[in-house]
Amino acid sequence: MNGPTRRFVLTGALALGLPLPRAIGDAWAADLADVAAAKKEGRVVIYTSAPMAAAQKFAEAFQAQYGIKVELFRTGGTQVLRRFLLEQQAGHNGADVLASSDTAAMIDLSAKGMFVPFKPEGFEKIPEAFRDPAGHYVPQRVSVISIYGRADLIPAADMPKTWDDLLNPKYKGKIVITNPSFTSLQVSVVAMMSKLRGWGYFEQLAKNDVVVVQGNEQALNMLKIGERAIAAFADSQYANEARAAGHPLRVIFPADGTFVLPAYTVVVKNSNNPNAAKLFAAYHLSLEAQRMWPASGVYAARSDVDPPAGSTPLKDIKVIPMDNAYILSVTPAVKKKFSELFSA
Repeated sequence: MNGPTRRFVLTGALALGLPLPRAIGDAWAADLADVAAAKKEGRVVIYTSAPMAAAQKFAEAFQAQYGIKVELFRTGGTQVLRRFLLEQQAGHNGADVLASSDTAAMIDLSAKGMFVPFKPEGFEKIPEAFRDPAGHYVPQRVSVISIYGRADLIPAADMPKTWDDLLNPKYKGKIVITNPSFTSLQVSVVAMMSKLRGWGYFEQLAKNDVVVVQGNEQALNMLKIGERAIAAFADSQYANEARAAGHPLRVIFPADGTFVLPAYTVVVKNSNNPNAAKLFAAYHLSLEAQRMWPASGVYAARSDVDPPAGSTPLKDIKVIPMDNAYILSVTPAVKKKFSELFSA
């Protein structure tokens, strides 16, 4: 993409459930990190749900550039938030930087004053639909939810093209999905799908002998070893990276629309290494760092970075609007109902 169109900005903001942006072209003054103070702190602790290989790559590049040690805690999005919140409640500041794809939680926690507003250089390059104008949470990458399958096992003509196609009995025993009790992306997806189509949709899906795994890496592995042929409600970045490595995967963005979910970087308030946290957040949004994402199959947050090789540009993907207030209100019920349906 060369840049966001006005139509994409407005429809994107509505789709993500974020506040409507100011007019395109407004000037943004970049917030600067104190490099000397960050180096004096000497370390930064990151809690993230990013794919481990990508998270490690960013950590190593940052360490090489600044000589500041990066300590990573990486697990599923729901588990990352749970650990962060439990530590906050206990008065323990474990994380300096939090990376999360749970937009509803980010909006809620920023309203509670848990994050430091920080708009680093490059902030103006993020499509306004994806960002908090105050900079409490800043996108680092974008997850686009897809259906992907083994091209050598499922011919192109037989791949599901819509969400309803997944209910077809011909896919019985072939589908794997992730668990919203582990993956924050899936919490949002299941909440919206159940709102739009009712829980009857998932009741029908469960009849297709669907396997549920913790996260997207596990779902991908099920396809790699041939245990399943189709990953549904799956983050396309995992398929993109595997496809680039030679795995025969075909990615479908359903014709009836899909979900586009930013993963945010936030600087944690009252953290132990506040300057290193800001420096890491600034580095994450730099053009150098953002260009690392597509090489890993991931859509970068900045609009001046191309999508992953062979992937559909974001502006050409039909997006289903998100209701983040609703998602936040039903999250516990969604996890409980999903568990009841798929553990029976």
